[in-house]
Amino acid sequence: MEKYFLGFKDEIPKYLQIAKHIEKLINAKKIREGERLPSIRALAKLLEVNTVTIVNAYKQLQQKGYAVQKIGSGTYAKGKEENRNFLKEYSSIYKKVSGGLVKDYIDFTGETTCSEFFPVDTFKNVLNKVLDRDGADAFTYQNALGYEGLRESIKNHFWEKKIDSENIVIVSGAQQGIDIVSKSLINVNDNIAVEKPTYSGALNVFKGRRANIFEVDMLKDGVDTVSFRKILKKNKINCFYVMSYFQNPTGSTYSIEKKREILNLAEEYDFYILEDDYLSELIFDDNIKYESFKSLDINDRVIYVKSFSKIFLPGIRMGYLIPPYKFSERIQNSKINTDRTTSSLMQRALDMYIKEGYWKSHMKNLSEAYRDRYKFMKKNIKDVLGDKVEFNSPGGGLHFYLKISDKINMNCLELFNKCKKEKVIITPGVLFYKNSIDGEKYFRLGFSQTDIDKIERGIKIIDKLLK
Repeated sequence: MEKYFLGFKDEIPKYLQIAKHIEKLINAKKIREGERLPSIRALAKLLEVNTVTIVNAYKQLQQKGYAVQKIGSGTYAKGKEENRNFLKEYSSIYKKVSGGLVKDYIDFTGETTCSEFFPVDTFKNVLNKVLDRDGADAFTYQNALGYEGLRESIKNHFWEKKIDSENIVIVSGAQQGIDIVSKSLINVNDNIAVEKPTYSGALNVFKGRRANIFEVDMLKDGVDTVSFRKILKKNKINCFYVMSYFQNPTGSTYSIEKKREILNLAEEYDFYILEDDYLSELIFDDNIKYESFKSLDINDRVIYVKSFSKIFLPGIRMGYLIPPYKFSERIQNSKINTDRTTSSLMQRALDMYIKEGYWKSHMKNLSEAYRDRYKFMKKNIKDVLGDKVEFNSPGGGLHFYLKISDKINMNCLELFNKCKKEKVIITPGVLFYKNSIDGEKYFRLGFSQTDIDKIERGIKIIDKLLK
């Protein structure tokens, strides 16, 4: 406890001096990553200050990213610089793999379908047909909402004409859709609820808006609604970000009952649901039925975002969103201010691809191919990794989320670094939490970019490293 002693200066508030002192100890590694800080009462007694001073000091450390509070357990140190260095390292290795060295690695980080399944010849023929039909018009700017033909196709083929095409906005992928919605609806210090853990791209958008982020624990059938209700009672939540199918990273899918419960909560507590419909095309478990939050929404509470890039071809950067009518004009203006228009040629080509039935047949082929990989990886995780990990079978999607057994003295960053030396790339769980320490025992394994042979070899390597 001696390291916590410090001489106070009169001109600076004591809570700031205490926070700064602990921050220096963390940076100097005199307080280790994940080390429990003294209890509020114990540190107040040691430094001869009142408990409110320590509470404010710990809040300051949390705001600056140097500490994390675990309810019922205490406050823990978080090495901010170490986390920043890891993010750089992860980004660097991910760029290497994405940039052409993929053959040298077993890549378990993929979030999009593999290019080997993409029907290049079919799409090339569609592009030629569009150019023959439209000529130079195929390259002109479209209505800011998007190409009218594509919006009609989305309405007819995906929504059975139940959605107004004038309320569909074409965007350059789900990430841009989330960003546009955030710019339209979220201001500094607004309260946002997210799943815990959640998609890091969305988390970064909300942090960029300087929103207050409340996390709700994910269960197998969606978030813990008991905990969510407690948050709603104490805080005015503006928006709840949700991934309805095969949530990234947990793989959880919301039950119909829980969707209805959350929709009722949205009406009761006056918040909106930002639904990211992620990989719902890849359902492998016959017990899982497709019904989005949006399709169940009778009070116009759901902002629906869908990416074509994840499931179709990442390079086309295409998706769409459907806002509540109340926010249509605001979101459309935000789209115009963010990005004047999404590629006209690609919109027209995707429209024709859907209308001529290619989309439906491609999804059928993709689902069959990935079903085999899914079953193989699930069996390998069970048979090879055994009790070294814990996981739930997602029933679809493109990844599994694993927890390293508590009996194994290793966290996900250590596993990541060991795997990297063996040319195996995994996604550490720390990327998916507001406070990275919460994800230190988790990692995600994606199978979108790995064939059967690589899955088998990669899991054997992970097994060896976990022993």
